[in-house]
Amino acid sequence: MNDTNGTLFEVDAQGIATLTLNEPARLNPITTAIQEGTLAALQRVREDTAIRALILTGRGKAFCVGADLDQLAAWSASAQGAHSKSLGDQVGDMMRQAANPIIQQLHDLPVPVVCAINGPAVGGGFGFALAGDIVIAAQSAYFYLPFVPALGLVPDMGASWRLPRAVGHARAMGVALLGERVSALQAAQWGLIWASVEDAVLMPEAMRLAQKLATLPAHAAQETRALFRAASANTLPEQLTYEMQRQQVLLNGESFAEGLAAFQAKRRPIFVARH
Repeated sequence: MNDTNGTLFEVDAQGIATLTLNEPARLNPITTAIQEGTLAALQRVREDTAIRALILTGRGKAFCVGADLDQLAAWSASAQGAHSKSLGDQVGDMMRQAANPIIQQLHDLPVPVVCAINGPAVGGGFGFALAGDIVIAAQSAYFYLPFVPALGLVPDMGASWRLPRAVGHARAMGVALLGERVSALQAAQWGLIWASVEDAVLMPEAMRLAQKLATLPAHAAQETRALFRAASANTLPEQLTYEMQRQQVLLNGESFAEGLAAFQAKRRPIFVARH
């Protein structure tokens, strides 16, 4: 296991990596340590081709409660000098250098990501929680965007991009403007997450899903991500053409050859690892 002050990171013998936000006493705010630890872990996942899937979770009672308000208060105090950066400029720098790259790198990661939401996902933690390919949440967890009603801010960490795509404009606006909590069960019913599970089985279920994803052809998650991203902007004719073009390439690949051979032999396919 490798760890920093803010995160824990380990990889098991099956190539399943687990990244745990690890400031439980403070409910895992997005501290500098958590940001640095997360970026380092994501780099490890990109570079280590033995890793086949990633689980992202939090330690303690919360997944992530969003911004480190103590840090923001300190930055606000330091912004009083005539030649000091404003609070907004300091936060903007942090978002450009760390917070936004975390979400983008999770989005682009070469392995599938399972987010196991063990407790409240609040503010920036809301967007962080939704950054995986498959999101499951403990029944005690909830999702909450306090930005507008409590702070006079707008949702960030990708929440404004993912939320309306998952639940539609009406529900997304309601969640953002009203500041009402969305329970894990409601999130699952809305299609915001894959499933709500009993607290005690959250991590075993996350591991089961990650193990299943790890057996996929190494490129499959990336291909599917790209296909679904294109669908959000393409017309139907454009998407049909895109599907055809990808199938033309993939049908000539080693993964399809193995899948077809396994089907004919009535056995499970064994796909090659990441290159």
